[in-house]
Amino acid sequence: NASNRFYGPTPLRTGIEQSRNLMTVRIAQEIGMQTVAGYAERFGVYDRMGPFLANSLGAQETTLFKMVAAYAMFANGGERVEPTLVDRVQDRYGRTVYRHDQRVCEDCAAANLPAGQGVTISSNRERVMNAITAYQLTSMMEGVVQRGTAAGINLPVPVAGKTGTTNDSKDVWFIGYTSNIAAGCYIGYDQPRTMQGASGGGFCGPVFEDFMEVAIEKFGGTKFAVPPGGYFIKIDRFSGQQLPDDASGDNVVAEYFREGEVPIFGLGAMVDGGFAMGENLPLFAYGEGEGNGDSTITTSEGETVVVPKKADFGTVSSGGLY
Repeated sequence: NASNRFYGPTPLRTGIEQSRNLMTVRIAQEIGMQTVAGYAERFGVYDRMGPFLANSLGAQETTLFKMVAAYAMFANGGERVEPTLVDRVQDRYGRTVYRHDQRVCEDCAAANLPAGQGVTISSNRERVMNAITAYQLTSMMEGVVQRGTAAGINLPVPVAGKTGTTNDSKDVWFIGYTSNIAAGCYIGYDQPRTMQGASGGGFCGPVFEDFMEVAIEKFGGTKFAVPPGGYFIKIDRFSGQQLPDDASGDNVVAEYFREGEVPIFGLGAMVDGGFAMGENLPLFAYGEGEGNGDSTITTSEGETVVVPKKADFGTVSSGGLY
C-alpha cells in the first residue's frame, strides 16, 4: 500500500475507497490476469493488455479519453458509451441526415400519447457488464467521494469515481461521473518527474470539482438508477457484518445483492487472496471461531486481528461483496 502499512482483513468496499493496492493485486492473482485483461479490453481501457500482474495496478499506459469512456459505462448501467464530437447533422430543411445516438424512439412518430405517458426509447447499445454489477461498483465508488481518497470533492448531486497516483507521484488521475455525465483529469509531465505531495484526490479532485460545478448547472444530476433484480442489505462497513434494516450511522452502508443470492457476512467469511496466493496469505473459512486453529496478527496501527485458520476447497465460496 502507498501508506507502507498493512491493515489486516478489510471489506472490499474499504479497499476501493482507500485505494488499497494489496487487495487489488490479490484479487487479480486469484482470478487470473487473463481474466483481468479480458475485462479491461472489453471496457475499452486497452486494445490489448499484457497479462502481467503489475498491470492490475495500471502499469500499462492508456489515455484519459479511454478511461473516461470506460467509466461512463458504469454510469450507463453497464452499456457501452461511444464518445463523439458530433451528435447530429441536419440539412437546411431541418431533416436529420446523421445521428450518433442509434437508439430507437418507438413512439416519436405518434401524433399524440396518452396523458402521463412518455415516449419509449429502446436501447441497442452493447451490454458490456451486468447492470447489477455496474451498480454495485458505482455504489462502492460513491464511497471514494463520500469518505475515501476523493473526499475533498463536494458537489450537490451524487458522484462516483476513483483516484489514481503512480509511483513517486509522477502522474495523478481522477475519473468520476454523475448520473448523466462522466469526466476525468490527468496531471503529469511529458517527461515524468515527481510532483511533490501530489495525489489523485489532492490535485485532480479540485479540477474535477470545478468542471463539474459548471456542468451540473447545465446537465443536472440525480441519484444513480438502481436496476431491478436485487435487494439492499444494511452492512457494517468496518466489520462486514449484517445490520438491522433500521440501522443508521457512519458505519452503515446499504449493499445491493442479486435476488436469490445469500451473502456470507463478516471478515471471518472473507476470501482474502485465494489458493493462488501461496504461503502466509490465508483464506478464511466461514463459521470458524477462536481456539480452532486461529492465529492473531498485529497491524501497523497496533491493532490485533484474529485470522481464522486456512480454509480448504470445500469450506469457502468467493461469491458476494465481502
